Amino acid sequence: MDRIDFHDQKRGYLEGDFAFFHLKDMKNMLFEYHYHDFNKIIIFISGTATYLIEGKAYRLKPWDVLFVSSSQVHKPIIDPTALYERIVIWINPGFLERHSDECSLFTCFAVTNERNENLLRLENPALKDVKLLLTKLEDACKGSAFGTAILKNSIFMHLLIVLTRELLETGRTKEMHDIVFDECIQKLLEHINANISEDLSIDALAAEFFLSRYHLMHKFKQQTGYSVHSYILQKRLLKADALIRSGSPAAYACEQSGFNDYSSFVRAYKKMFGISPRNRINSQTASADSS
Repeated sequence: MDRIDFHDQKRGYLEGDFAFFHLKDMKNMLFEYHYHDFNKIIIFISGTATYLIEGKAYRLKPWDVLFVSSSQVHKPIIDPTALYERIVIWINPGFLERHSDECSLFTCFAVTNERNENLLRLENPALKDVKLLLTKLEDACKGSAFGTAILKNSIFMHLLIVLTRELLETGRTKEMHDIVFDECIQKLLEHINANISEDLSIDALAAEFFLSRYHLMHKFKQQTGYSVHSYILQKRLLKADALIRSGSPAAYACEQSGFNDYSSFVRAYKKMFGISPRNRINSQTASADSS
């Protein structure tokens, strides 16, 4: 049995505009909860898989599409007795920004975040269009002829537009029996993410949701795979990192992310990202100066 632990190993790093993977395997793999600093689209093709994303369990059907935004914690649960086939696309947020002139290519992720639902269940004729575009995109990603990079990007943007239109036109998933979640924990997660800079102590959360400390901690761990403290710490650090990357001073990022002690923030930041906030800022500045 292979255990894939993204807390001890790289969570995946994306240097280009996007990365395309068409994967087939039949292994007994146990994934840990993890996150990425890029957006991800998963197209499930075959097998038996349930995807856990921010406290919701999605039981997938062939050609289901999942949109996983950067920093969303997630993991798949895979049946090792069936061939697990899927297409995974990693997307650099910078790529979406550069090509969002008349319309935002972030819309598919914005919509799923707003709905708090990551699943798009495709039906014809959209399914037929998506399959054709995925085949073209895979071929383009393997190519090296003149204009390949431009062709690859144009096909990918076409795919994003088709998927986004389908999301906007179809609305929420009708087959709710394939989406399993605890309503109380969903409200708790929404509260935490909306108030990440506020007091989110166990006592404060227990009082807000009329739960005992023990029941809250036990239920949260059961539904998300994280302790309340670990989840909040990770989300605060991710917000701080996003602020620093956008040019904010480290002290401001610390305050806006809900840390009360700067030295504790620096230690936690360095442990999570392998670099101090000051060095992150210096590397950002050096990168900007060389461009």
